[in-house]
This record gives sequence, C-alpha cells and structure tokens, in this order.
Amino acid sequence: MSSLIAPLVDHTLLKPEATAAEVTALIAEAAELGTYSVCVSPSMLPVQVPAGLKVAVVCGFPLGTHTPAAKAAEARESVELGADEVDMVINIGHAKEGRFDLVEADIAAVRAVIPAPRILKVIIESALLSDDEIVGACRAAAAAGADFVKTSTGFSAAGGATAHAVKLMAETVGGALGVKASGGIRTLADAQAMIDAGATRLGLSGTASILAEEAGLTPGAATSGY
Repeated sequence: MSSLIAPLVDHTLLKPEATAAEVTALIAEAAELGTYSVCVSPSMLPVQVPAGLKVAVVCGFPLGTHTPAAKAAEARESVELGADEVDMVINIGHAKEGRFDLVEADIAAVRAVIPAPRILKVIIESALLSDDEIVGACRAAAAAGADFVKTSTGFSAAGGATAHAVKLMAETVGGALGVKASGGIRTLADAQAMIDAGATRLGLSGTASILAEEAGLTPGAATSGY
C-alpha cells in the first residue's frame, strides 16, 4: 500500500552541524521514501535531486530578525541555485508588537524575488504567538502573496507545531494558502493529528520512522521533527 503521508512531507535536515554527505544521504532517503521534497539550509545548494523531488530551503532562519533586504537577497540566491521553495521566518517581534504592516512588508520583499511558480512558505513560530497574533501573521502572509503559512522552525524553546495552532491557521487562511506543520512531529499519531487539524504539508526529519509506523513495520518514534 502506498503511503498517504509521504507525498505531504518536506524531508528535512537543518541541524547546524549537517554535512554535505548527510544532505546527499537525505536526498537518497527522500527519493526512496517518496516524499514531496527535501528541506535544507541554503549553504547546501546547489544539490542534485532525482526528477520529481522538490528542493526547499530556509530563509532568515531560525530567528527571523534579518532585515527584509537581507532575506530577499538570501531567497534570490537560493532560487538562482535551484531552490523550488523558500521557507522564510517572519520578524516575530513585529508580530508581538502588532505591527502586521511590517510583517507583511517583510514577506512581500521575499515574494518579489521568488515569483510563481516557486513556492513561498511563511514560518510564524506559532508557539511564541497568541491566537490573535497567529491570525494577524497568517493574514499578513496572505496579503503579501505567500503560498503557505508554517507553524515553526523547530528551534524555539517554546515548542513546535500544535493541532490547535494548525487548526487556527487553517481556519484563518480558509484554503487560500496551504498550512505546513513542523517542529516536534515525531510519531504517526503526531502527523495524523496535524493533518486532521488542517495541515497540507508536514516538515519532518524523522520521516522514515513515521512512515514505518504507517506501514505497520515498527512502532518507535523519530528523534526529532523540524
């Protein structure tokens, strides 16, 4: 039976000590597992991937405190080096201040340098935001022309994705944008909860373990889940 989860997965390796050899292994594993994409740091580009496997990179990662111009320059270079998708981090401080005009402008600066069909995902670091701030960030992403909103970097001490945040994000964007859940998704139950809440993409680093659970091959939990 083919996996229902694998086509939703950005198979991810973002640890700072990652090596080029590990990225090569990640790509091979993604191809074997049938994931949608691999998600890596921009310094790893360019990479060679088999036909059908997309390449996503992060931008302004993991803090989001880079200037809009710096994020735009990073995104532009990533696209020039072969990235199909860019996952950018918003300026979380601006969201906390309610300055969603600045959040929108930040996102728009990146959108301007990666026009469609390339995909822009906006990481809002939902664990650091109130419900009202999550709604404001999602609305800013939609207004700026993003394709997805995404819960988390996986690096915040506050935590990663929650079903509550995913549901709120999905309700806010109303199907106009995709919703990516990432951060702390370590088991099949975790992944299914995010999908049930409205996630249309999953960021996983323990993909093999979760897909093994789905296939009934082993219980066990992945060690991480960016």
